[in-house]
Amino acid sequence: MIVLQLCQRPPFPPIDGGAIGMNNVTQGLLELGHEIKVLSVATDKHPGDIAALPSVYLAKTNFESVYINTAIKAKDAFVNLFNSSSYNVNRFISTDFEIKLIAILSQKKYDVVLLESLYVAPYIECIRKYSNAKIVLRAPNVEYKIWERSALNASSLPKKWYLSLLAKRLKSYEIKVLSQLDGLIPVTNEDLLLFQSMGYKGKGFSVPTGMMRSTNEGISSVVAEENSVFHIASMNWQPNVEAVEWFLKNVWPLVVAKNSKATFYLAGRDMPVHLLQHKQENVAVLGEVANANDFYASKKIMVVPLLSGSGMRVKIIEGMALGKVIVSTTLGAEGILCTNNKNIVIADSAKDFSQQIIRLLGDPKICEKLSIEAKKLIEEDYDNLAICKKIATFLSAL
Repeated sequence: MIVLQLCQRPPFPPIDGGAIGMNNVTQGLLELGHEIKVLSVATDKHPGDIAALPSVYLAKTNFESVYINTAIKAKDAFVNLFNSSSYNVNRFISTDFEIKLIAILSQKKYDVVLLESLYVAPYIECIRKYSNAKIVLRAPNVEYKIWERSALNASSLPKKWYLSLLAKRLKSYEIKVLSQLDGLIPVTNEDLLLFQSMGYKGKGFSVPTGMMRSTNEGISSVVAEENSVFHIASMNWQPNVEAVEWFLKNVWPLVVAKNSKATFYLAGRDMPVHLLQHKQENVAVLGEVANANDFYASKKIMVVPLLSGSGMRVKIIEGMALGKVIVSTTLGAEGILCTNNKNIVIADSAKDFSQQIIRLLGDPKICEKLSIEAKKLIEEDYDNLAICKKIATFLSAL
């Protein structure tokens, strides 16, 4: 099978959940003997510098990228208020990208074009014109849901109104795209059911992001700091920022009031300036860390306090694979085959979230059991090669 993988941003290096999801599919299909060509959007935040990529990766994927300026522009956003299109999607439309796509489709016959997210769906018409390949959307999220949930948590009426407008327009576009697909692969069953409720009647199945066998190779020998709590994620995603702000304001003061030795470490790429400058008792804002494995190993309790978003939190899977004890909201753990108080701890209110952290910091035996069960879950249900075999079977049958 020959697959063209279209990515909204470079999947390599796999430095965050989105990139990990895309790259794991690439590597899994390659390992199964399929031919993969990767064409990606490159942006200022995600430049896709070919010179910086390993020669082995380039040889296997024939990776190419096209720069698109996806930065939010005030003038464009304002003008967009007076038409019905989705500004979120419009930022990814590029003549240069289409020209490159046409050239690629003209050079080789592809069996499948795998769209990695809704934001490369504007090129479906071009694909249909220049190829007979089946078009499949691997959907890491139901995109409009992210904005809809963010609107519910907005701090002001103007922001709530604008986010609701973005969500409404994105939903309309998402529904339109669903009717143009040959196949659909969401990462959670919840998302598959939601897509079907939006009118999708085609072939589809849900499959999570897997963890490659190399995930646990080279685990750090660093000893975890006592009374340490941490959050690590890409902080250019609004739901992560929103989650951290809620945690710092509503949860962490309750933890410190009961455990004055507790320290919260906040890490991640593209940390907003207001968080980098944040000053609070027993809080250390680190920004991007040099070695993620060392950082994971050096801390006790991982928190995922998401209040909005969609899809599956790859960071939870990554943390579980490394045996971390995780406290998450129900939404944060959505789509993951975890069990509360067996391999994860679920808490939704600020009071409950703080109480669970305090309990875990004071009970190493419970933490040890949670850690063992978390790693066991990943080994049994999230092996990347097994997951990619399912994807390949689905694609081949279209």
